[in-house]
Amino acid sequence: MSARVFKVETESWPLAQPFTISRGTKTAADVVTVYISDGAHTGRGECVPYPRYGETVDEIARELTQQKQSVEGGLERDVLWYIMTPGAARNALDAALWDLEAKATGVPAWELAEVPKPEAALTAQTISIGDAPAMAEAAAAIGSAPLIKVKLDAEDVRGRMQAVRDAAPAARLIVDANEAWDMVQLMDVAPALAELGVEMIEQPLPAGDDAALEGYDSPVLLCADESCHTSEDLPGLIGLYGMINIKLDKTGGLTEALNLARNAEAAGMKMMIGCMVGTSLAMAPAMLLAPFAEYVDLDGPLILKQDRPGGMVYDSGYVHPPSPELWG
Repeated sequence: MSARVFKVETESWPLAQPFTISRGTKTAADVVTVYISDGAHTGRGECVPYPRYGETVDEIARELTQQKQSVEGGLERDVLWYIMTPGAARNALDAALWDLEAKATGVPAWELAEVPKPEAALTAQTISIGDAPAMAEAAAAIGSAPLIKVKLDAEDVRGRMQAVRDAAPAARLIVDANEAWDMVQLMDVAPALAELGVEMIEQPLPAGDDAALEGYDSPVLLCADESCHTSEDLPGLIGLYGMINIKLDKTGGLTEALNLARNAEAAGMKMMIGCMVGTSLAMAPAMLLAPFAEYVDLDGPLILKQDRPGGMVYDSGYVHPPSPELWG
């Protein structure tokens, strides 16, 4: 076997239209992609550095480049888990190592991970923040989507959600406040959201304020996102949230995401499998987690102007597993 060659690239993928959440608006998905070649096969992984967690594209690329000697010297996933901290950089490298092993051995990543073979999964399709008429228009545009995720901030929650419901009366709805509310607002709007058929509220309070949920009997299922990165966070969330959102860029890769999912399952915690806005290469490893999930939210490529060549297929609200050529 030839010696490994490790390469790190930064890429910017324009969005189809500006995408707004409670923390701001973005017009492109800025990602870092890594390649590990053994001379015969190349493993790939993509991460999306996230400013909310103090990450930038340049810093993540530098962090990955610092691992060049270790990777080319034969670094394996179980060692990677110890030498890098959770976050986007470890995710990209972890994904590339999974992909390389699958391609080199001919054993699919799902078999290596000892999970069921991925199947097409219903995925949420996301509407970003705008005024009520704009969000109604966005909902109508994807009105045939079985599951719609609505981004919200603290403004006009009822009006916006009523507009979305009116525009997509048959769709299942979940919402994501991205830490924009306080406890008073949550208690105020949750009953109205329940009446509109909203099934889940994602991260209503700022991460770190979770203790305020102690004893609160929410009429809508609450999901921890920014408050849950790795399995170490899980014990402090039990009893406050009924669900966690597992994202590979938070866990630092599929290896820890599988650990978190199995621990959450053992604890009786429901799960959502989420993503940052990236290409299909970033979504592909997360498909292995779909069997654990109540909700799959892997619509990042649908927000892009154009996906990576050979990307995953999205059809009638469902996302299909990646081809072996793409990943795994």
